[in-house]
Amino acid sequence: MTEYKQCNYSLRKAIKQAKRQYRDKVESQFNGSDTRGMWQGLQSITDYKKKTSPVTDQDVLLPGRLNNVFARFEDNTVPLTWPATETCRLSFTAADVRKTFKRVNPRKAAGPDGIPSRALRACADQQAGVFTDIFNQSLSQSVVPTCFKRATIVPVPKKAKVTELNDYYYVALTSVIMTCFERLVKDHITSTLPDTLDPLQFAYRPNRSTDDAISTTLHTALTHLDKRNTYVRMLFIDYSSAFNTIVPSKLVIKLETLGLDPALCNWVLDFLMGRPQVVRVGNNISTPLILNTGAPQWCVLSPLLYSLFNHDCVATHASNSIIKFADNTTVVGLITNNDETAYREEVRALGVWCQENNLTLNVNKTKEMIVDFRKQQREHPPIHIDGTVVERVLSFKFLGVHITDKLNWSTHTDSIVKKAQQRLFNLRRLKKFGWSPKALTNFYRCTIESILSGCITAWYGNCSAHNRKALQRVVRSAQRITGGKLPALQDTYTTRCHRKAIKIIKDNNHPSHCLFTPLSSRRRGQYRCIKAGTERLKNSFYLKAIRLLNSHH
Repeated sequence: MTEYKQCNYSLRKAIKQAKRQYRDKVESQFNGSDTRGMWQGLQSITDYKKKTSPVTDQDVLLPGRLNNVFARFEDNTVPLTWPATETCRLSFTAADVRKTFKRVNPRKAAGPDGIPSRALRACADQQAGVFTDIFNQSLSQSVVPTCFKRATIVPVPKKAKVTELNDYYYVALTSVIMTCFERLVKDHITSTLPDTLDPLQFAYRPNRSTDDAISTTLHTALTHLDKRNTYVRMLFIDYSSAFNTIVPSKLVIKLETLGLDPALCNWVLDFLMGRPQVVRVGNNISTPLILNTGAPQWCVLSPLLYSLFNHDCVATHASNSIIKFADNTTVVGLITNNDETAYREEVRALGVWCQENNLTLNVNKTKEMIVDFRKQQREHPPIHIDGTVVERVLSFKFLGVHITDKLNWSTHTDSIVKKAQQRLFNLRRLKKFGWSPKALTNFYRCTIESILSGCITAWYGNCSAHNRKALQRVVRSAQRITGGKLPALQDTYTTRCHRKAIKIIKDNNHPSHCLFTPLSSRRRGQYRCIKAGTERLKNSFYLKAIRLLNSHH
């Protein structure tokens, strides 16, 4: 009996120690900044079973059909040649290439050339010299090796039940070496562009974010609605595969007008043309297609090239604004005395610009919202694009934030509260697992607070008391679980407003920089307040930020 008790004790002790070691191992994944490791730890704790993908390799013809769908915007009329120019003056040093290789994500999948990112990063010192010569030779001849341009497309279903080929989006596997090459070229192009280029394009620019795009849109609308007999029409444009429709020859012309080296423009042209593309589904691979239209998605250069391609898509009337974040385009029409002439001309002009630049407007997904607070409202005639009526909606999810025609935030707060409460379940599971308060707080900051405070500077100021209580209730629930004090959302909002205002003031090229007007030298650090006739405008971000700056002085 004594021997049995001893064995039982040893077993329980070993199990307890194994559990402690396992808990420490999983908890360590949450203490660093490794987001991937954090979710792997959570999946391990919750026994998460990944759903099997409905994409199977039973249909051998599926890769070919998908390849044709992904290449449906191919324009065969595009000229395949371009006048020769002098040698490109751009070149890179071995130190530049070595530094870029060492920044490669070791988990990135290998491209069609089969070269793993781990090898490129580990052997950066040994390979930098060879690839420096290859990159510089490519630039001097304005030719990109075909092996660098190959792409293998892996289709991913957009929804659980696939009914048609358009229900797939794709992930492109490209050469890791070419990704490094693109990053070097991108940094050079960005450094040569004027800072004032397309101020209302808020993507791929330093000190710009979705917060800025939303705040600018709301401030433009609210400032106009502060006047008598006014209303605002917002047209949320949806393009069909915008990146895939770029015409390289037209892009090169625009790049030259922006002052880029003609030889580098030729290199960009060669990069975009003659791109072999295959689709892989399981073990089946489609026949290669050679693409001469569009910018390859998931490539480093593509977002920048797209933003330069549509930089001339700007409002032609002073009463309108075209606000862009990548391919998300919003036309804001400021209507006074029911005169919609300028707004309707703007929409027609945008349609003409799209036709001239090979962009296809998806009218079925394009929506319009009308914000009208007048007591006596008239019937608003609908907008037509290509003979089709654009659907009018009462709310729209704009860059992750739900905007309504009443400019209240109940819809948005209800949405994020529901999502945050689902994450509280995971937090409770971690608490039950025996986690330390520090690790629980870290999980809360990463997965719950990030939801509650997303673009908070744009919308929190005009939230109702009921909405704020619902949001803070989630914070209090998380506080009880973690056992530590968590920052109130009001404090988070105030801190971020002040921080963003300081960044805008320091950035002379920010489109909202002009709203922060310093007062006389006697009142250094003070800014002129913007007049507001309504609480909506008074509680908006820019007016709130100015009051915060003046109170901190």
